[in-house]
Amino acid sequence: MAPAKEQETRRASIEQGKEPAKDEQKGKADSKKAEEELSEEDLQFKSELEMLVERLSEPNKDLYAPALDNLKRFIRDSTSSMTAVPKPLKFLRPHYPTLTAIHSNWTDLKLKSQLADILSVLGMTYSEKDGENFKRECLKYRLLSNIDSTISEWGHEYLRHLSLEIGEEYQENLENGVNREDTHTEQLIKLSLEIVPYFLKHNAEAEAVDLLLEIEEIEKLSQFVDKNTYNRVCLYMVSCVPLLAPPDDLAFLNTAFSIYLANDKLPQALSLAIRLGDESLIKSVFEATSDELVQKQLGFMLARQNSCFKVDNEAVQECISNVKLSEYFKYLVSELNLLKPKVPDDIYKTHLENSLFGHSSRLESAKQNLAAAFVNAFVNAGYGSEKLISDEKWIYRTKGEGMLLTTASLGLINLWDANEGLQTLDKYLYSEQSEVRAGALLGMGISTTSVHDEVDPTLLLLQDYISSDSNIDSKMIISAITGIGIAFAGSENDEVMNLLLPLVSEPSVSVEIQALSALALGHVFVGTCNGDITSTILQTLLEKETSDLTSKWIRFMSLGLGLLYMGKYDQVDDVLETIDAIDHPISKTLKVLVNICSYAGTGNVLQIQSLLQMCTVKPKEEKEEDEEEEEKDKKEGEDSNKEKKENSEEESPETQEDESYQGYAVLGLALISMGEEIGQEMSLRHFGHLMHYGTPLIKRAVPLAMGLVSSSNAQMKVFDTLSRYSHDQDLDVAYNAIFGMGLVGAGTNNARLAQLLRQLASYYVNDQNALFMTRISQGLVHLGKGTFTLSPFNTDRQILSKVSLASLLTVTIALLDPTSFILDQHSSLLYYLTPAIKPRMLVTVDEELKPLKVNVRVGQAVDVVGQAGKPKTITGWVTHSTPVLLGFGERAELENDEYIPLTNFLEGVVILKKNPDYMEVEN
Repeated sequence: MAPAKEQETRRASIEQGKEPAKDEQKGKADSKKAEEELSEEDLQFKSELEMLVERLSEPNKDLYAPALDNLKRFIRDSTSSMTAVPKPLKFLRPHYPTLTAIHSNWTDLKLKSQLADILSVLGMTYSEKDGENFKRECLKYRLLSNIDSTISEWGHEYLRHLSLEIGEEYQENLENGVNREDTHTEQLIKLSLEIVPYFLKHNAEAEAVDLLLEIEEIEKLSQFVDKNTYNRVCLYMVSCVPLLAPPDDLAFLNTAFSIYLANDKLPQALSLAIRLGDESLIKSVFEATSDELVQKQLGFMLARQNSCFKVDNEAVQECISNVKLSEYFKYLVSELNLLKPKVPDDIYKTHLENSLFGHSSRLESAKQNLAAAFVNAFVNAGYGSEKLISDEKWIYRTKGEGMLLTTASLGLINLWDANEGLQTLDKYLYSEQSEVRAGALLGMGISTTSVHDEVDPTLLLLQDYISSDSNIDSKMIISAITGIGIAFAGSENDEVMNLLLPLVSEPSVSVEIQALSALALGHVFVGTCNGDITSTILQTLLEKETSDLTSKWIRFMSLGLGLLYMGKYDQVDDVLETIDAIDHPISKTLKVLVNICSYAGTGNVLQIQSLLQMCTVKPKEEKEEDEEEEEKDKKEGEDSNKEKKENSEEESPETQEDESYQGYAVLGLALISMGEEIGQEMSLRHFGHLMHYGTPLIKRAVPLAMGLVSSSNAQMKVFDTLSRYSHDQDLDVAYNAIFGMGLVGAGTNNARLAQLLRQLASYYVNDQNALFMTRISQGLVHLGKGTFTLSPFNTDRQILSKVSLASLLTVTIALLDPTSFILDQHSSLLYYLTPAIKPRMLVTVDEELKPLKVNVRVGQAVDVVGQAGKPKTITGWVTHSTPVLLGFGERAELENDEYIPLTNFLEGVVILKKNPDYMEVEN
């Protein structure tokens, strides 16, 4: 009993505080042991520091200045490992409250400033965790001390800590509504501008940029950078843009642009001017040099964007107008030995299809002959020669719409070759069949897409057929409108506007002609926010009867409006307000379309969240079913149920239109998230969830969105998922999944994808529509025999081509209802893909713009943002002789410095100059 009693007495004494608890005793013992473990040298150092602190407490003022100097010297001279705190900070930390009290008692301003300097450094060891009164001590005492370049003597870690506290303080001021003109805020900005040059000088470009972003002074960065730092700074800034919210993203692009321009890096400056979509900036880049050769190189960069920029120099204008594109492409394919035309059977490889019906007569139907014409056109696009249509009179083996499309496919064969294309198709204008004549008009537009000269013969030929005159066959009018929309995509041609704009508002013509005219104008003036077209389309929609607004063609009029605001999210508010005035469920669809176009490629998280919320809204029909079930539970009369059912049936067309915005919202997810890689990955996961839980309309859109976000980027995880969806019970989902596979593999010749499509051709041998879609996808995978891409990104994946994106979006929106358009009598909408087709080539040319063979290394691009030193920008490279094909995510570098490229983006057509300093190394 005695030991138990003793234990109880001990516990009571601990509770009363007479005897320390075991844990406390242990803590004291540990601290005592730690003190004992200090070496003699450290103990002496500690006592010296304590003595200096004591001197500052004494009344003798003569001791203060030497003591402060010694403290400063001790702190500055101290060294530490990565894991240990510097000893002066460690030993002085317990004395910090004493020193702050001394500071508040002193009256000598000079001494106070010197002590505040030291307290600012010691303040790094305290935070809010030590008490609310220790919040941002480092910054507090820095502002009470000197704010000049001498702060850099405290070193990198101190300045990083200080910049962190500046950012926190600035944000807190903003939240509290403190004015930027406030003295405290001005001091913060002044202090930041002292820190930034130090960061830039010591390879901490990211910290410098982040600090200026925090205090909203990014525009001032250009005054601090020099020829040694601008490249790394701009690289970091440009890579940050997809992660920033407006208006910071535009501020970053503008600042990086001015830095590049000031350092005479014109190609980089031009790429940012194109991203900003500002013609005055593009003009300033051209005016920054008088070297015609450099201007030609800039012209080739603009040509890839289908730019309408005009210069006085005719030779430079030819480069911008893509006049030589066909010539360079044919040089590429002749060097790659791809000139021999292919026929659809070379693509189908029907002998490999494991089907009993592989060679049956079912394939001889008009629809499959039309599919063969499409495949033939896709595979031989741009080559100028083919074996199918001209040799076998294939046009007459199709019927109706098929004859039109087969004739038009000749335009794709002669892509970018205006002279040859117009001559080939001219003879079909005199055919007895109106469909063949209409096809010739469409083909003329297709063959001259992206290529413009002073005469513009396509416009002269097609404008005669564009009229509201009811005597002209509507097929001819529609083909001419679509042909002009494709031919002049991105050209901002005023003659085209004068020609098509009256048709948009003309009540005597069909809704189809009105809508396709609006769509063509959307393509021609993509991303321009043109006021005349905007007001005409909106006025037409406002004047439409409710019954007209339910037409399937209205989606293209809405899309035409959206395309005008492609990438212009900062100028879209007025239009959205006007759309609210349309008293019809279509207003919601319109708002979604305009919004997703305006934020395309930005990666804006808030927009993605709002689109996901739209996709989770319950449709009216489901709500009504739930209500009906509730009513049944309540056992209300049968009559009321019957009446409710009739009402829901009456509302069904409107309901269907009301819900269609969800399909556009899914495509919007792909459109917005394609701007940055993490967003792309996340969007693919979201699509998986939407496929599980979405409505039928959402499920139809998911495969198209997957194709859109990964166009010409054949990732196995994407096309394997699409392959699963291609066997969906809902045939519309299956059709779109098949097309999505074609979009993902467009121009890649991916063998695994080709095999999956062959299996689908066997599986769907009895379904004409699915087989048609499979053939289209097979053609897309082998687009240009594997030399083309549909990816809207170019120039080292930095520029998102608005013209290409508009083309992809148009086709995917048509496929939201596949059986009404592409699989019905309107397959011509597939040709809207044409402006997105670009050769994925690197052709090097000399100063005379004649092809020049040099060795280049082609490898996977490496992200070198923020990496130290001069890291390699490509990995796993293979050396080739130009011209070469560049795959998705690949980058090229010259093997040696015999030639100097006029652009750092080795894509498309690159002009090389002989390096005068080059010396050949002898082996």
